Amino acid sequence: PPRQKSKYHAPQACLLRIRKVVVVLLLHFPFKPITTPSQCIHAILRQICTSRTLARSFASFSPPCKMDRSATFTPTALKRWSCIDKDLPKPASTNEIAVFDFDNTLFSSPLPNKQIWNVSTCGQLQAQDFLHHGGWWHNPRILAATGQGLATEEQRAWEGYWNERIVELVRIASAAEDTLTVLLTGRMESAFADILIRMVNAKGLDFDMVCLKPSVSPNGELFPSTMHFKQALLRDIVFTYPAAREIRMYEDRPKHTKGFRDFFTDLNKAILMQSYDSYPEREPITAEVIQVSEQETTMDPVNEVSEVQQMMNVHNDAVRNRDSQLQASMAVPYKIKRSVFYTGYIIQQSDTEKLKSLVKLPPNCPEHEVRLLANNILITPRPAPPSILDKVGGIGAKMSWRVTGLACYENRVWAACVQPIPSNARIYTENFTPCVVLATRRQSKPIEASRIQNWQPVPDHQAFEFETTVGEKVLLRIEEEMRHEDSYEASFPNAKNARKHPREEDFPPLGKPKPQRNFSQENRQAYGGGGSWAGRAGGASGSSAFASQRGGGGGGGGGRGGRGGHRGFRGGGRGGPAGGRGGRGRGGYRSLDDSVGQGYGGGGMQY
Repeated sequence: PPRQKSKYHAPQACLLRIRKVVVVLLLHFPFKPITTPSQCIHAILRQICTSRTLARSFASFSPPCKMDRSATFTPTALKRWSCIDKDLPKPASTNEIAVFDFDNTLFSSPLPNKQIWNVSTCGQLQAQDFLHHGGWWHNPRILAATGQGLATEEQRAWEGYWNERIVELVRIASAAEDTLTVLLTGRMESAFADILIRMVNAKGLDFDMVCLKPSVSPNGELFPSTMHFKQALLRDIVFTYPAAREIRMYEDRPKHTKGFRDFFTDLNKAILMQSYDSYPEREPITAEVIQVSEQETTMDPVNEVSEVQQMMNVHNDAVRNRDSQLQASMAVPYKIKRSVFYTGYIIQQSDTEKLKSLVKLPPNCPEHEVRLLANNILITPRPAPPSILDKVGGIGAKMSWRVTGLACYENRVWAACVQPIPSNARIYTENFTPCVVLATRRQSKPIEASRIQNWQPVPDHQAFEFETTVGEKVLLRIEEEMRHEDSYEASFPNAKNARKHPREEDFPPLGKPKPQRNFSQENRQAYGGGGSWAGRAGGASGSSAFASQRGGGGGGGGGRGGRGGHRGFRGGGRGGPAGGRGGRGRGGYRSLDDSVGQGYGGGGMQY
């Protein structure tokens, strides 16, 4: 209130309201001395506008678009949010509200498998605007394919996919006559309402409301995010049930948990300030947002890749047909490509566990600093060309090995020396000595095992024998489909790495020019013909949209220098008479980390 008597007067009720607002503001902000009512009002407005706390409160409390403040908060109006036709409990007799999230809270929804897709593709798949008709969380194909498929799983109520502790809490809340139970999810109502209702009914769960994100709310609101939608619904629930003293929410995402806690804190502040005259009066509500541990599950790998391929087929058809609903930024044909991190003699999991027991850590080395590996004998840190595959018997060939020695390089890398059984068997490896990298310390790389010179013989009880299978460490990725890209080029994550490693055609016989492709000429042509895409939807011409997809090679003539022997290719030399310099040399055998730029965690390769 002003510090000096003023000629301005106000009704008593209004004065009480102003004083209450000023008291609340004084608790948050230091005011400078003010002398007139006008300065007082301006100071209040200035503090409100510059306050992050109250700005967040009003932003979260107010809808992102204009809403009808005269709307009444009744069970009939609230029912319009729900996808099921069920009478809601009476507000006067409802004392508690229980709200349950669906994905990975109540139901263990499958996530993209990090052992199948690389890290960037896992993120792309979950984006809404990556594919036509949405990505992982926006296309009902994925949820319908969970387990053994919709038809089979509905009969068995998706057994094994529910969080049974949360299921029991739902049953308890549903049985209480004074509790409103709500299933709340950010999945789109138009795509997922039918399947979610079938899943809930199959499990025998009885919710008062099943709420999915609508395109437009019953009040005409548009939601820029899932959090805006959920907060708008929670606001309506709280004011429809003014007698409810407690609301409990169950949420798996920490970011959303914090967002809901902040929302209820700000909501209670607004209730205390009586900021909205058109809302029913009610007391602040006790809100508890419970963090639920996420239960990560995945689909059957074959089914997962199949479903993603089907989603891509629909997307590519829309690109080919220039679908008017397809955004210009999405008008790109996609293809699943393989990223081969290495080719090696792959060790079975049971034998891997035995080999790990050979690691003896020094006393001052914490276990959490060591990464246990013991899963392959390296052949080559890239896709093996046919000439190398012929030497090892091809993909799937079996080979038996025996541990003959152990060594540790500077307390950083632990390895086991091995020899084939029989000892004269034909093998191939780019390491001078065939070995299994057993473990590496933090900041160390498996390539350092190649520096080991002295191996300590092992006693008979540690001379393990095991069988391996020639194979590749592969992750899948989704990238734009390129014209003239062969399977070898597609093995590398992007165009600049497409010819990172030497290929057999890079080494023609002496005196014979290296075969060349006129990529610059081919890439000036439209991306069409021969069953390929006719062009981008949205009007991009073939000449501009698909030009210079991959740069051409160097000048005609010789390629990179080579060196024979089992250690593989070395740095590049000069080209032939008609050409310029060859490509950069690899500098010898590089680490897999250097090749890929990823660690050994989930989604990366394991040496």
